[in-house]
Amino acid sequence: MKRLLYLLPLILIACDSAVDRTALCPEFFEPYPDMISGQARSSRNAEYLDAMALYSQGDHAEAANGLQAFVSAHRDAPRSALLYLAMSQLATGNPYDAELTLDKLEQSHMRDFSDQCEWYTVLCWLCSEQWDRALTGAQAIATAQRHTYKQQAARLAERLERAVKE
Repeated sequence: MKRLLYLLPLILIACDSAVDRTALCPEFFEPYPDMISGQARSSRNAEYLDAMALYSQGDHAEAANGLQAFVSAHRDAPRSALLYLAMSQLATGNPYDAELTLDKLEQSHMRDFSDQCEWYTVLCWLCSEQWDRALTGAQAIATAQRHTYKQQAARLAERLERAVKE
């Protein structure tokens, strides 16, 4: 019995340090900040601003609907609309749709969002439980010379590596 009492703290510490990979998605995913809502309203961007108001309020399901409608109706929609659509899709538990949307954004050859596309694609893999792909992607970002999400990726890679060892 005494041995059990000595082992109990060690068991509790081991359990506490265990990494639950499914908890990593909500821990690491943070929607991209709204940089759009402050724009002057016009007939051309009204739908976009309405969807972004919902996005800012955290109503990602309705924001996704509005952003999808806006992107579908306007072939020349700002590429940022795709980024926010992907964020809303990821926030509502649709990582596969978010990844496809990010692919469209990457194919648009807009270099402005390359770091965001790379990081949020890794999060799509994380949130869809593609652990190996998420780890490889996080490691690539963490070892890049410069990347907006370098620190977050290093933390994620460390957590995923630890989870694999346990």
